[in-house]
Amino acid sequence: MEALGIRESDLKEQFVKASGKGGQNVNKVATAVVLLHIPTGKQVKCSIYRSQGLNRYKARDLLCLELEKEQRPETFRQKLDAIRKQKAKQKKRSVEKYKQASIENGETED
Repeated sequence: MEALGIRESDLKEQFVKASGKGGQNVNKVATAVVLLHIPTGKQVKCSIYRSQGLNRYKARDLLCLELEKEQRPETFRQKLDAIRKQKAKQKKRSVEKYKQASIENGETED
């Protein structure tokens, strides 16, 4: 947040009830977080986790990503490309590992 020049005083935070999976906890407790960056008007809602604390952290993270995409598109694209490259490498490694395990177990591909 410091690198992008975002201050806590620039944020307006609201807690609302989430929806979806989570059972009674989701229905009764306001765990979702709505974060508004006042200078830019960007708004982010996060209800990924069942706890309010984790959602607060993730909402700030998502807001930083949105603002970085807007302010520094070239840096954002580089980060995105690095993540894609890493995931492709992980997938390739996983496929190779699966093939090796099936060969060792004597299984044949159909």
